[in-house]
Amino acid sequence: MVVADTPVVIQDETQEREHEEETVTKSGPVYSLEILKIITDCQQQHGLRHSDYQRYRGYCTRRIQRLRQTLHFPQGDKRHFKRKDVTEAHLKDERFLHIPLMLSERAWGYAMQLRQEANTEPRKRFHLASKLRKAVKYAEQLEQLCQSELCDARSKLEAQAYVAWMRASLHFELHVWNKALDHFQQAQVVYEKLCGVVKETDLPVYKHKCDELIPNLRYCAYSIGDSTAITDLKDLRGIAHGDILDKLDRLMLEARAKDGSGVAEVEWQGYKISVRPAEVGSFLLADQELQIESPGGQAEVDLLERHVIRCKDAISAVRDVISAEQGGKLKTEGHPLQMLLSYLTYIRLSRSNERVRIMIELAKAEQDAAGQETEPESQDLLGEVKKGKPHELIRLYEVILQNLNEMQQLTGLENNNDFQAEMDATITAYKAFRCYYIGEVLTATKKFREALALYDKGLKYLTGLVSSKVQAEVKGELETLEVRIKMSRCICIAQGVLQNEATKALDSGDSSALNVHQDPKALMKVPLIDRLEVYYQDPNLMSKKANLIKLPPDLELLMCKPLFFDVAQNYVKFPNMDAEKKVTENQGPQQAGQGLTGFVKGLWGWGATKK
Repeated sequence: MVVADTPVVIQDETQEREHEEETVTKSGPVYSLEILKIITDCQQQHGLRHSDYQRYRGYCTRRIQRLRQTLHFPQGDKRHFKRKDVTEAHLKDERFLHIPLMLSERAWGYAMQLRQEANTEPRKRFHLASKLRKAVKYAEQLEQLCQSELCDARSKLEAQAYVAWMRASLHFELHVWNKALDHFQQAQVVYEKLCGVVKETDLPVYKHKCDELIPNLRYCAYSIGDSTAITDLKDLRGIAHGDILDKLDRLMLEARAKDGSGVAEVEWQGYKISVRPAEVGSFLLADQELQIESPGGQAEVDLLERHVIRCKDAISAVRDVISAEQGGKLKTEGHPLQMLLSYLTYIRLSRSNERVRIMIELAKAEQDAAGQETEPESQDLLGEVKKGKPHELIRLYEVILQNLNEMQQLTGLENNNDFQAEMDATITAYKAFRCYYIGEVLTATKKFREALALYDKGLKYLTGLVSSKVQAEVKGELETLEVRIKMSRCICIAQGVLQNEATKALDSGDSSALNVHQDPKALMKVPLIDRLEVYYQDPNLMSKKANLIKLPPDLELLMCKPLFFDVAQNYVKFPNMDAEKKVTENQGPQQAGQGLTGFVKGLWGWGATKK
């Protein structure tokens, strides 16, 4: 009975297991593909943090090769190529879904690289469009695979949003604004839905993607005919950050160039300069608006950095015009294009100096915060709290001085006396700042003589400075700088005097010359037994490194042992010993040898001669 019933039980269990697998396959999800999270991690780790699309494209190629090799899904052999696309029949492993995803990302990365190169080579936009079409094709293959029953609902939504975003990117580059707007809106709706179902750790990625789509939506609406969209783009600058700001700036420049709302003529240093090409006028309009749109702090540093980069692009555009019209050289002085080039260079240098000044203020704020957080034991003996080292400030002031020297050498302004006088006064003021901070560095390294010389030089710069000709950004800081230099100069002199006293006290070994104003490091070198009358809370006294007494002690000077010379020897009269000498000679050696010893030998027969 048992043997007969066993196969029946096994058959029933097998049927139940197969039935469960079919049920799970038909009703339950198998794969969950987090497309946006995967591509965001790959992009941030392989080049897109620095807009290096070529590096990201190479990574996608290597990833595809590894996936095909691991999954044993090659396209032919070494000699022959046979294309193999992933189908639903191949979905035995979730990694098969990564192949079309990486193919689409590789084509998209190549397209973005071509968009960067199209600024100088416009014909590359045709290649850009073909690569985006290929990216859309692979994205559609991925969407079809995710629509199968093997993928869950989240994977389906992720694929729909991804293909919508890829189609929108293609139509955006082709200037098909209606379709681009529809696809961007579709992607935005899906990503907003996903924000409500993803984990809290993944939520920032999806919110950032939603924020990234907003500038494109506004620009598409503006291109279609919505005149209020450009205002919306300006309003977004106050709340956007990172790569979204870069996209906003690029879209606003394109919108101004398309609308023709750029600056046509500028007046600078007595010259009226006509502006061309149109993108330079758009940049100058953005430069005028930048004076109002300043969020402040680190955000303003980033904003000015991007503005300087766009200024370099405008300078390159003017040089291209000069190269096309004049063969690379301007034959006449004061040519409008040459003055426009000088004006753009002046904007670049002045905006760069403005950015560096903000960085200086941030560095000073960090040093003040570091000084407030310093423990009381780290205060020096003059009561001054030790702050951060000003090496970074010296480097920043060097950058400003270099930019000011370049301003002085701008073509067309060599004979402008007012401009040159303003530059000379401003350079002198910044040299005083540089002397002050170099003196601070030397004071911190106990080089008081060199620091005192630099403080005096800084005061000399301020004394001979005509403050009325200094730029307004620096004029308000000169009085504060003079007070700081005088204060630091007094501290430097006091520390130098104390250092000399400490050196003399250590050299002479006189502990009474030591006082409470000595350098703690100098006091710690003196043994405790030699500085009992000086109060100093030495933390090493309770440790094994306590400096209590010097062993072995130092050698002391003593009087050497005197030499006695017998100078009276020639005047001393010795007694006459001749008589005793004769008696000794007459006794002979044997008799002379007998005495007390001979008596003892003969008393009991000791030492007697045997017969």
